[in-house]
Amino acid sequence: MNGYVKTAMLMAAMTALFMGVGYVIGGGGGLVIALAIAAGMNAWAYWNSDKAVLRMYKAQECGPQVAPELLRMVHRLAADADMPPPRVYVIDNDQPNAFATGRNPENAAVAATTGLMRRMSQEEIAAVMAHELAHIRNYDTLIMTITATFAGAISMLANFAFFFRGGRNQGVGGAIALILVMILAPLAAALVQMAISRSREYEADRVGAEICGNPLWLASALEKIQGFASRIDNDEAERNPATAHMFIINPLHVHKRDKLFSTHPSTHNRIAALEKLAAQQGARFSGGGVARGPWA
Repeated sequence: MNGYVKTAMLMAAMTALFMGVGYVIGGGGGLVIALAIAAGMNAWAYWNSDKAVLRMYKAQECGPQVAPELLRMVHRLAADADMPPPRVYVIDNDQPNAFATGRNPENAAVAATTGLMRRMSQEEIAAVMAHELAHIRNYDTLIMTITATFAGAISMLANFAFFFRGGRNQGVGGAIALILVMILAPLAAALVQMAISRSREYEADRVGAEICGNPLWLASALEKIQGFASRIDNDEAERNPATAHMFIINPLHVHKRDKLFSTHPSTHNRIAALEKLAAQQGARFSGGGVARGPWA
């Protein structure tokens, strides 16, 4: 199934779930209130989510005195991809990782950890940043902001169900329905959110490989980042697991989570897809490692 079609279907499911929770809690009035809450939360997230997450990770904007080489690299990649140059940030964290945020390509930012810059080759860093640019170009940053906001709002409404037991849901049947909403609605919202996140990663890998010019650079980076992320803590991400879906590789490992709730597809499968793409394009490793590129 086309990635965009799958994402649209999952977004529709998330919206229907949200409206359904509002209806179960308060009938038609509850549905209207739920929509009003969603509109307000999404309006705030649309304008402020990028600033909030960058502050959360204490990101420092790149410039002449802060990682100028990363800034030049990202701006060159953006120019090659015919995109507006995003703001570029560095996060002081030893775990190699990166993410993108922002409501559209004209108001976007990418962030890389110091661990990524220190532990990856220039070609691998370029591939990772190209992946993040792909998220921006595909509007994934906006999609994931909206789905995360919906998921949070559904959980909030489910908690409200405990206090609003009246309305159209009277008697034992109504009480059972509300209990089911409290338990199952947040679970369903989380599963839909994870499914959307996973579907967007494969597409960003493909487009990112196109932007950087070699799928194997990204495959090599993913393999290395997965290895480091599995043993190097990202304390800020562990304290804010709702942001895990933003990173190129899941930054969480201290608290093991079931694969059902993983925000990312299998790294092994992503690498296999990139290797298949490289074979189709005739790309090859050079001399046992990635070929030297224009970012060296």
